[in-house]
Amino acid sequence: MARVKTAIITKKKHKKILKRAKGYYGAKHYRFRQAKQAVMKSGAYAYVGRKDRKSDFRKLWIIRINAAARMNGMTYSTLINGLKKANVTVNRKMLADLAVTDAKAFSEICKVAKKAK
Repeated sequence: MARVKTAIITKKKHKKILKRAKGYYGAKHYRFRQAKQAVMKSGAYAYVGRKDRKSDFRKLWIIRINAAARMNGMTYSTLINGLKKANVTVNRKMLADLAVTDAKAFSEICKVAKKAK
């Protein structure tokens, strides 16, 4: 039986990693060992970044809701508390969108929250 050499498989693996390392600074984009480490690290950063993005957006929504609530004579916490007491289920993303695009509708929501307080 013929001996199986791994050159083809190894070359494929190397090409795959080096393709992902395209554009990296220094030797990281053409030396396999350094490229592999850089690709692994960047993959870890990307994974964490996808999780962080969700919390960043939530922070942004809360800031926008708070700013709009203060324009209507409330704070963020009193608005959210009033909405919970009034059994109004609107998520923060939609509240932030209303605060930016439709100030009239947001002020109506604030009135509902004030009544429930």
